[in-house]
Amino acid sequence: MSSERELQISPIVQEAVMNNSKTLYNLQSLTASLFGVGAGILGLESYSGFLFYVVCSLLTTMLFYVLRVAPTSLPSGKAAFDASRYFRSQFEFWTGGLMNGLAGFILTWTLFYGLVRA
Repeated sequence: MSSERELQISPIVQEAVMNNSKTLYNLQSLTASLFGVGAGILGLESYSGFLFYVVCSLLTTMLFYVLRVAPTSLPSGKAAFDASRYFRSQFEFWTGGLMNGLAGFILTWTLFYGLVRA
């Protein structure tokens, strides 16, 4: 939790937090469909396909963190992996996209699996 003094020095703007969350949501939705294409073409089934999705989604979030969040938070002396300053919560940042893109992943996964195996 941030102290009152820290919030006065560098306030958290809710519009910026919402924009960051929307950008991450859009990225995760688009990449979920691409991961579905990859899983379908690779012919993954059952748990291996879902594991592929979870690993790729977490890697995408990690890449997003490294490119967008880390360069702005590290020079100020903040601890690494502190995404709560730019997003609603760290839990939402790291795992929120797993459920958001799951339907798109499953749809494209089954489509491309059927196209490749047919």
